Amino acid sequence: MAKTEQKNSAYENCKRMWPFIKPYWGRALLAVLITIPIGCLDAIIALALKPFMDILIVGEEQTSGFPVPLWTIPIFIITFTIFQSFLDYGASYLNTWVGSKITMDLKKELYKKLVYFEAAYLDKTTSGNVVYRFDSDPTLACSGLLNNVKIFVSRIFSALSLIAVLLYTSWQLAIIAITVLSLSFYPMTKIRKKIKDVVKKTTETSGEVLTAFNETYAGAKTIASYNLQKYEMGLFENIQKKLFKLTIKQTQRTAWLSPMMHIIISFGIAGVIWTGTYLITSKTITAGDFVAFMTAMLMLYTPVKNIGKNYNSVQLSFMAIERVFEILETPLSIKNKKNAKVLPPLKKEIEFKNVDFEYVEDTPILQNINLHLKKGQTIAFVGNSGGGKSTIVNLIPRFYDIKAGQILFDGVDIKELNLESLRNQIAVVFQDNFLFSGTIRENIMLGKPNATQAEIDTAIEMACLKDFITDLELGLDTPIGERGTLLSGGQKQRVAIARAFLKNAPIVILDEATSALDNKSEAIVQKAIDNLMKDRTVFVIAHRLSTIQNADKIVVLNEGKIVEQGSHSELLDKENGAYKALYMAQFKGSIRS
Repeated sequence: MAKTEQKNSAYENCKRMWPFIKPYWGRALLAVLITIPIGCLDAIIALALKPFMDILIVGEEQTSGFPVPLWTIPIFIITFTIFQSFLDYGASYLNTWVGSKITMDLKKELYKKLVYFEAAYLDKTTSGNVVYRFDSDPTLACSGLLNNVKIFVSRIFSALSLIAVLLYTSWQLAIIAITVLSLSFYPMTKIRKKIKDVVKKTTETSGEVLTAFNETYAGAKTIASYNLQKYEMGLFENIQKKLFKLTIKQTQRTAWLSPMMHIIISFGIAGVIWTGTYLITSKTITAGDFVAFMTAMLMLYTPVKNIGKNYNSVQLSFMAIERVFEILETPLSIKNKKNAKVLPPLKKEIEFKNVDFEYVEDTPILQNINLHLKKGQTIAFVGNSGGGKSTIVNLIPRFYDIKAGQILFDGVDIKELNLESLRNQIAVVFQDNFLFSGTIRENIMLGKPNATQAEIDTAIEMACLKDFITDLELGLDTPIGERGTLLSGGQKQRVAIARAFLKNAPIVILDEATSALDNKSEAIVQKAIDNLMKDRTVFVIAHRLSTIQNADKIVVLNEGKIVEQGSHSELLDKENGAYKALYMAQFKGSIRS
């Protein structure tokens, strides 16, 4: 049963890989075909020793029937070996070419999957796991598999040709050799089941190692400021110990294969020597037959004894293929419906109708949310941390899908809309905006890749970036480092605002865009935000209530429910109102400071 499961698994893996192999099948086939003569040429060397031994040592010239002079045999061996080496180089080159192309295509498909994956998937996946499974697994799946296929095919045809030599020189000895050879392959049928669970855990732990490096790089200042070096080293050491134990466990479950095959094959060699001695003395075979047989058998057995290691590698490659396709076959939960509608420019309103949402099943985050926002209005969300403010605005561009209810654009459920057309009409400025490595220009132009210089200049002006960029030696072409590390917090926010300006979307989401800034930076960024909000429909999450007093509607959220909503003046007029309490607490705090 395990053997059948293994065959089915190999078949399924090949079937899955075929669409990626198909564009290069000609070269892939040529790479395989080249390995056939590579293996077959081994038999010629072994076969040439029979007449050589009979003529030179035993003197049985009359039995040899060899058509060429004796001195040409070494030349033939050298010539065939050189030819075999050229073929081996060609096979290696083609395998590398095909393997690299397939790996590139696999990584491209995985990257495409990654950029379209919904936020919920990425929330549950560590960066190290992503790097390992999206980068390392395709390499192992393709390059490792093709290299081992080359070895296997050449050894299979080498084995077949050498078996033919065995049968030609002595069928009696061949029966012993082939029987033992068959028995030596039996342990290979047990490997996959033994290593599958360990390999899965090893992959996860390898991802943890990469995550540790990523987090240490990103959190270097935090580690230094809290003197966490020893603590982090301890955590990393524990991961390494865990990985070490898994590596040893994997070795324990696989390393026995080659020694076991060595032992089984040694019985074959011993049996052939014992039987061969009898056959020579009884004149059943010649010494030349025996030498040719032993040479062929040793040439056959030597690679077979080491084939266990290659077999382990093949199994690891198959498992990597399974992990790759596990990702590729994971359905996207947030995607376009069939015949999804293209969202036209907003004409009337955006409505939340009885919206419920949860990140984890049976743990409500938003409950029965009902909101109306007319085109061109500004709605602000306030409340205690964890109340659901960011969650609400993340639902509008469908970063997540709601559990119940509807979010409507001019009466059309956003689930019925084409995702690209929906997000084209929304610009988001986060609290911690992600900037990509590159230049200021490249990051701003993400809002509109084909923007003219005039449009870029306008965006820079409106985002209050002009003076800052003018003072830079390279201006817009100044590199900003990974994640924009060479910019201050206020400068990063203004680059993000310029990016949003360039997108020129009619709907703007501001998720606590100034909460992490000092007073001076906040004032500049707030001016840029005010420019961005003009003539747009705006959703804003406010940290400082003074920035939202002019909002058309203020919504107070607490534990995922709307506590109250209204204008600034309306909410302040409510006795014992939630907004009034928040406002007075913040106002008093500013007086004391």
